[in-house]
Amino acid sequence: MSRFEDLGLIEPLLRAVKEEGYDTPTPIQQRTIKPVAEGKDLLGVAQTGTGKTAAFALPILQRLQSVPVPSPRHVRVLVLSPTRELASQIGESFARYGRFLHFRHTVIFGGVGQNPQTTALRHGVDIVIATPGRLLDLIEQGIAKLEKVGIFVLDEADRMLDMGFIHDVRRVIGKLPKQRQTLFFSATMPQEIQALSRDILSNPVRIEVTPPATTVEKITQSLFHVDRHGKFGLLRKLLQDPALKRTLVFTRTKRGANKLAEQLNAAFVKADAIHGNKAQSARERALENFKRGLSRVLVATDIAARGIDVDGVTHVVNFDMPDVPENYVHRIGRTARAGAEGNAIAFCAPEERDELKAVERLIRFRIPVKPVPAGIAHPAPEPAAPQGPRPVPGAHGHGAHRPAQPQHPHPRPGPASHGHADHRLPQPGPHAGVPRPQAPATPSQAPAPQAPHPTAPARHSVPRRIAWRKHRR
Repeated sequence: MSRFEDLGLIEPLLRAVKEEGYDTPTPIQQRTIKPVAEGKDLLGVAQTGTGKTAAFALPILQRLQSVPVPSPRHVRVLVLSPTRELASQIGESFARYGRFLHFRHTVIFGGVGQNPQTTALRHGVDIVIATPGRLLDLIEQGIAKLEKVGIFVLDEADRMLDMGFIHDVRRVIGKLPKQRQTLFFSATMPQEIQALSRDILSNPVRIEVTPPATTVEKITQSLFHVDRHGKFGLLRKLLQDPALKRTLVFTRTKRGANKLAEQLNAAFVKADAIHGNKAQSARERALENFKRGLSRVLVATDIAARGIDVDGVTHVVNFDMPDVPENYVHRIGRTARAGAEGNAIAFCAPEERDELKAVERLIRFRIPVKPVPAGIAHPAPEPAAPQGPRPVPGAHGHGAHRPAQPQHPHPRPGPASHGHADHRLPQPGPHAGVPRPQAPATPSQAPAPQAPHPTAPARHSVPRRIAWRKHRR
């Protein structure tokens, strides 16, 4: 089936799809729309940028159209989203696809006043798109009522787990009627998400468009080995290329996102930052500026990025390598959307090479390395291939003997044995840390005075450490 007409959609939805400029359904849309329209539960494993929202929004609207609108209106569809941005994007999608129908929807999330949300609920809505926290607040206030929900969608379930919302999700599910249709979407399927899907789905249709956490084939990936102090200079150098028209840059921390956006603006590159500590109005403004082309660069953290659904992102830059390798897949999936081509660039500092190895293991692909342009400060050399046998774990300071070193021709005498601390610097011998065998002394033999080993426990150990500190000062 290569056309939306072949999926059995009603004429108002086909007209809306055509006005959106959609010609051919994506693989997940081809396999999802019919079973959802038939009322079946569904488990969808799909990475970002696959057309997932339309895959469940279109058949849900068709199902609502097939039955009379109740009077008074009540919530018949609930969509749970992990972030405010993603909830807003889903709400916009329902509005666009349902423009020729007559359904009401509202979006509920925290960080803003609740009065407009409570007003919409009291006037009656058919579809609610919500984040878990604010929805639970409204349920506890008796404003949001879910006992008549017939279709429940859990979107980005793995991100719910990452953000610590999984217990709130279970609480919301406990408020829903047992008899309902459930649609469950996740980019990855960790154990806890698999357990949750088994608990809430009934004989689901499983659709796995691509293997979990695989990268989009149309993305050209590249890698720069650069010291962390040279990352900003490298980014500024790359942005001199006009091909980086709409660039999404990922940092590991919120503070790093703010700092980088400030540096870019100081360098006359219009940039905004988006992360969880920003006010909702600031986040919406930053996203709108990026969509309209008023900002060339949007700097984001991983959590905030799940709500970024912007067409035409030409480049994604991993300014910091992600702590979780799956996040690399989510990051670069922001480009090459809807069949377009895109570019993903990664900056890897020496201390981030373990994260790079984890990413390459996950995607089963060695990212091509590019040379750092001339004039960039602190370029880090590429990691050299190991030569010769690898050192045995535990060698040099972990239980193995060091190679013998020549003794100094005039070794320093050890500390005096009459109770005074020696204030000279201790000089460990070649076998420091290895206890020396000594013959047991008999009661009739007096121990010969000798200097204690530098690492041997003795009553002078504390004064010697104090002497060491004094010398270092």
